Amino acid sequence: METVRPSPDQLDAQASRLHDSEAWQQIVSGWEHTTPEPVLPAPDPQRPAATPSQPPADWRNLLTVPVDRLIDESLRALPARSAGERRLPGRLGAVLPEHLHAWRRVGQPDVRPSVHLGYARQILTEWGWQNTPYRLRNPRGARCLCGAMLTAHRLGYGSLDTVDRAGAWMITELRSRGWTGMIGPWNRHPGRTAPEALSLLDSTIRRASLAGH
Repeated sequence: METVRPSPDQLDAQASRLHDSEAWQQIVSGWEHTTPEPVLPAPDPQRPAATPSQPPADWRNLLTVPVDRLIDESLRALPARSAGERRLPGRLGAVLPEHLHAWRRVGQPDVRPSVHLGYARQILTEWGWQNTPYRLRNPRGARCLCGAMLTAHRLGYGSLDTVDRAGAWMITELRSRGWTGMIGPWNRHPGRTAPEALSLLDSTIRRASLAGH
């Protein structure tokens, strides 16, 4: 079992270092392309044109709704299915010391960063979001963004490496929005709201999922 217990600030710093690495930049370049676009052969003038009975060259022609909508609907369904398998502890669990949840990690498989972020979102939704200067949670059990990711890990949803990669995906999303700092300062920025934090999580989940993470 992992014994290292990083703080939200340490997670933020580790995710930022990972984001700035050359290897990570290679991962996030072209994240929006899940597979290469099909290369169609040039038409052969000696062959007759395709008849209507032949299948279309592009699978997108078979869809009745946009691809983005299909992806969004799938992502929205993901946390609900996961929550049905292993529910979060109740409100009491939100304020209990973190080490009392350690048994929940025993025997649990690793998950993808997008799945881990789905549980972090559920934690913010059920236990609350806060943007005051933090350790891991406030006295009511509400979490900041980094705190929610660490709590998801401590409840058994992903390894520490997964948490770092989830944080790096969040920083990638923040950079695309023009934010040059880290996650904590964004979370604590004056006027920040819970819907904005959840929206950031949703966009990060979609970005990581499209990249196969």
